[in-house]
Amino acid sequence: MAPNTEKSNNNDFTLLQVHDSDSPMFPEKQKATSRKQFTWFLLLKLHRVLTCLSWLTNCLKATFALVKKRVSLADMSDEGPKSRGKLYRFIKIFLALSIGGLAIEIIAHFNKWNLHNMIQPWEVQGLLQWCYVAWLSFREDYVAPLVLMVSKFCIVLFLIQSLDRLVLCLGCFWIKYKKLKPTFEADACDVEDPSNFPMVLVQIPMCNEREVYSQSIGAAAQLDWPKDRILIQVLDDSDDGNLQLLIKEEVASWKEKGVNIVYRHRLIRTGYKAGNLKSAMSCDYVKDYEFVAILDADFQPNPDFLKLTIPHFKGKPDLGLVQARWSFVNKDENLLTRLQNINLCFHFEVEQQVNGYFLNFFGFNGTAGVWRIKALEESGGWLERTTVEDMDIAVRAHLNGWKFIFLNDVKVLCELPESYEAYKKQQHRWHSGPMQLFRLCLPAILTSKISVWKKTNLIFLFFLLRKLILPFYSFTLFCIILPLTMFIPESELPLWVICYVPIIMSFLNILPSPKSIPFLVPYLLFENTMSVTKFNAMISGLFQLGSAYEWVVTKKTGRSSESDLLALAERESKSSNEEKILRRHSESGLELLGKLKQSEVPSKKKRNMLYRKELALALLLLTASARSLLSAHGVHFYFLLFQGLSFLIMGLDLIGEQVS
Repeated sequence: MAPNTEKSNNNDFTLLQVHDSDSPMFPEKQKATSRKQFTWFLLLKLHRVLTCLSWLTNCLKATFALVKKRVSLADMSDEGPKSRGKLYRFIKIFLALSIGGLAIEIIAHFNKWNLHNMIQPWEVQGLLQWCYVAWLSFREDYVAPLVLMVSKFCIVLFLIQSLDRLVLCLGCFWIKYKKLKPTFEADACDVEDPSNFPMVLVQIPMCNEREVYSQSIGAAAQLDWPKDRILIQVLDDSDDGNLQLLIKEEVASWKEKGVNIVYRHRLIRTGYKAGNLKSAMSCDYVKDYEFVAILDADFQPNPDFLKLTIPHFKGKPDLGLVQARWSFVNKDENLLTRLQNINLCFHFEVEQQVNGYFLNFFGFNGTAGVWRIKALEESGGWLERTTVEDMDIAVRAHLNGWKFIFLNDVKVLCELPESYEAYKKQQHRWHSGPMQLFRLCLPAILTSKISVWKKTNLIFLFFLLRKLILPFYSFTLFCIILPLTMFIPESELPLWVICYVPIIMSFLNILPSPKSIPFLVPYLLFENTMSVTKFNAMISGLFQLGSAYEWVVTKKTGRSSESDLLALAERESKSSNEEKILRRHSESGLELLGKLKQSEVPSKKKRNMLYRKELALALLLLTASARSLLSAHGVHFYFLLFQGLSFLIMGLDLIGEQVS
């Protein structure tokens, strides 16, 4: 039934309006409700602010406690004066000047001295203001033009390197679009006639690889190749007598199962990995083999590795190297391994694949590759003159006319360094060695018989642009010039240099590993942070400084072993005879493990470290960010702030493996 809406003679509203609490006839009630709602709104906002402040306070307390604990417990034995060097002293001087400059700028800011228009001499009050005015005049006339010239030079290098990266990405997109990849003839290997298989030598160089030696030997022993056409050399350079015995027993156990495998140990351990490989190639029986596959101790190929690589050599007498791609079992272990995976995915997917397809040349990665022994011999064999023997032999083979092939779809499982200490030492060797090699190879490149285009590519792109210019401008532009321009605003860097172009380049780097796109900003900061290590290594290699010839074996954890053993067990379960072999192998491994525990000498307790160069740069960038805050620079402030915090995290060794 419809509601009763009787009309009143003296009023113009209905009964329904009278009973409505929202009626305009009750303004006092509306005001009370509004005040009550506004009060609750303010209380809710206050609660949120207090919750946020409490969370920030707890985070700061936890951070300071962590920093205090890290400083008190950190190991600084490897960060002595020799390892810091002149670069660290330069950063300290720059830091002291920046702190002094910040103090003067703060005084000028709060005293409201005119920073834009020159102050007249009669307006100067006190010695400090007179010094400040004199500094402004000197800075504008002499310092700013010099800084501007250096920054423009670095920006030009930055743009050239960015263009090179863009061209590589376009080449990769073209390969993907056209589905281009190396192929081989279907009848390259006659499965029914094993005698037609070429003779292959497999070399496993190792040095104190306690965590991974058994699995690497086991993976090589499982390669699918006729037993009489393959020989595995375990090249052990370990200086631990107990470990040598364990490796010998591991080799003996596989030899009893019919695997053609030998153990070699050098009495005179010189030349690091190059010396080890050179010694192994001097054996008399090597002349009976046509190809040599090199696998580092943590690399564990699939059984079909040789059948996917060796056939590419058939019908190509000028082919010297077939390189496979690396894949990483621990890429998701921590933030450090995720960021490394981004870099290496770009290296293999873009750099190696594009250079291999269009130029038939790239740097040998030192492992997971197959060489034609004739190419090694004609190129001079392994030389001990640098710490990058793999790049050395690749350059010499290229100068002798040999071609290379990169197989992006053939992957070999390996392991990434999980600690910042191990990664830092690895990067130092990888960036100092190319500069050593460039100094030694330049005369040979200039006098070689290869084409002018190949000489230009080798000198300007392969060495100068990608090995020298990249670490130079990364460190100089973003770690020195950028904080310097905060105190010299006349030479301020444009936004596209510090923000837009780096983000685009970082995005291109991440494309080969699309799952890592959420790590775009951490990756950009991480690359700038690592520039100090790469720059220091590049300078030491170029000028033959003390640390240029330092070789430290990258620490392994043996994580790749676990998944490989599971895969191995699945493959071996197909045959009962092979199951027995696997069971005997496991029992032998347990016996060896028991012996190892009995003879193991307690090692020094491992601790995380402090890195003083990174900490000094963190303070420098944070000081520059405080100066940019006074000038309300915006993007410059946020970039310097987060870059400084990333240096602080690296300096305190808070990224990667944490030792309790």
